[in-house]
Amino acid sequence: MIEITHLHKRYGSQPVLRDVTARVVPGTVTALIGANGSGKSTLLSAVGRLIPFEAGRIDIAGTGVHDWHHRELARMLSILRQAPRLDLRLTVEEVVEFGRFPHNEGPPTDEDRAAIEDALGLMSLREIRDRSIHELSGGQRQRAFIAMVIAQETRYVLLDEPLNNLDMKYAGRVMAVLTTLAHRRGRAVVVVLHDINMAAAYADTVVALRDGEVVHVGSVEDTMTETVLERVYGVPFPVVRVGERPFCVYHTHPASRAPEQAPEQAPEQAPEQAPERAPETTPPDHR
Repeated sequence: MIEITHLHKRYGSQPVLRDVTARVVPGTVTALIGANGSGKSTLLSAVGRLIPFEAGRIDIAGTGVHDWHHRELARMLSILRQAPRLDLRLTVEEVVEFGRFPHNEGPPTDEDRAAIEDALGLMSLREIRDRSIHELSGGQRQRAFIAMVIAQETRYVLLDEPLNNLDMKYAGRVMAVLTTLAHRRGRAVVVVLHDINMAAAYADTVVALRDGEVVHVGSVEDTMTETVLERVYGVPFPVVRVGERPFCVYHTHPASRAPEQAPEQAPEQAPEQAPERAPETTPPDHR
């Protein structure tokens, strides 16, 4: 279990996380939602021990996050940050193989190869396993990095906006795979999502942040209401049901439209001046 208790984080004088308390249990998918700048990525990075925090506590399987040896923590918890970069010239399979490094620093064992093969298959990458990562589209690279995290085979899996660059087909496949990891393999998956309908379709628990504070924790049914969504995003969105799940209709809402602009005005012209008169040679007659 991941337990976050009264967590505070600031950048300079600006607080970005304020008294955050939450819990993540194995066998579930937890979605972090909220507007830009609400603290989702910061919270995920703090849990993954990528950044320090000023106050509070984070426990991973009953042990403080800073009390873990880095190698043991890497076997317990994996994290994929936004827009990962890799400057090395590696193939897709070699990138995925990096996920096995915490388990084995030498040549891949049979166990390593089985984990790599499993991850390649789950992300539909076997046909391009020998291609250079730099030859791929943004979506293909993203799937390769997700496969690397899957191959790490950790109990806790943290992903920051993993659906970036993915089309509808692979976005749905990634979320389905993450659900499988949680429900069938007992992993605790925490995923930052901007598409709240993906959270509605696949999450077990939703943690909503606004301005660095947790404003709601609950099931999809509890979260996907007009009242809660307005509290999270500051805008009322209609909610409809598709099958057994509620979804938000935000694409046509006035808040998603570009702000109206005042019509352009013609450039101002200089005021007309009276025509010049010839100089008078005699004073005007004031009679």
